[in-house]
Amino acid sequence: MNTIENLKKYDLHCHLDGSLSAVTIRKLACETGRDLPDDAALSSLLQVQPDCRSLKEYLMKFDLPLSCLITKENFRTAVREVLHDASLENVVYMEIRFAPLLSVHEQLSAREIIEGAIEGMEEGKAAYHVDCGLILCGMRHMAVEKNVELVKTAREYMDAGVCAVDLAGDETSFPVTGQAKMFETAQRLGIPFTIHAGECGSAKSIRDALELGASRIGHGIAAGKDKELREYCAGKRICFEMCPTSNLQTHAVESMEEYPFLSFLEAGIPVTVNTDNRTVSNTTITKELKLLEKYYKLTYSDMEQLMKHAEEAAFRK
Repeated sequence: MNTIENLKKYDLHCHLDGSLSAVTIRKLACETGRDLPDDAALSSLLQVQPDCRSLKEYLMKFDLPLSCLITKENFRTAVREVLHDASLENVVYMEIRFAPLLSVHEQLSAREIIEGAIEGMEEGKAAYHVDCGLILCGMRHMAVEKNVELVKTAREYMDAGVCAVDLAGDETSFPVTGQAKMFETAQRLGIPFTIHAGECGSAKSIRDALELGASRIGHGIAAGKDKELREYCAGKRICFEMCPTSNLQTHAVESMEEYPFLSFLEAGIPVTVNTDNRTVSNTTITKELKLLEKYYKLTYSDMEQLMKHAEEAAFRK
């Protein structure tokens, strides 16, 4: 029987720190000897409430997970457990992204973080049969030299599980053009990349990302108000990594009626549906598809096509 639950799923836009379940957080705390509150209090620290008022409030939920990612073993455990959780809803391939530069300290290098994540990925793939690639995120607010160095480090691990790089952070205060050297380096080294763009900023943010060579766009909501840009993206087969629940919670859009999902599909853009942050948003690919089914009357065939888009856009073939 064809059901959403049985559909083979892909998740191309999933942040590690925003996707650590309460069970995983407790495992990480055990590894470092950290005390945590009871389950109810822990849940409130990890998940946004239905009445989330702003992106700022949403981002506060990352404080605890990031503070639990402080050792190589933590990253190994975290990636493995995210793959476990994804396997429960029949995800067959996912790309997990994280920003090593947010977790480096005197006793933990970016290479150790990446190697821990790769170990967890391999363990998770073997145990839960979810294929996976790792995307390393540079941060917009950081010096371009640091992000360039991260790209060079990524190149060392491309054959081991790293599949791409990304740029995340405040796109309004820190335009992508300020990180042009990061993507020039990625292109020179043959590393594919996606860029968060048009989530809260303007369509110009998306145009700038495309000019720098992005083959995929994270969110891309601002293109909903730019027909010419939509047509360009459709013609170039630029994949849009859409994350409906997250976008509603951060108020990138105020309603599903305002959400540009259908206009992207109608333009011919290869749209994908993703979780963004499984725990912070309390979501899964299954929940995202049911949300789209409710508002846009998607058929099972439509959902299969969304997964086909993801399969074709995946950085690890």
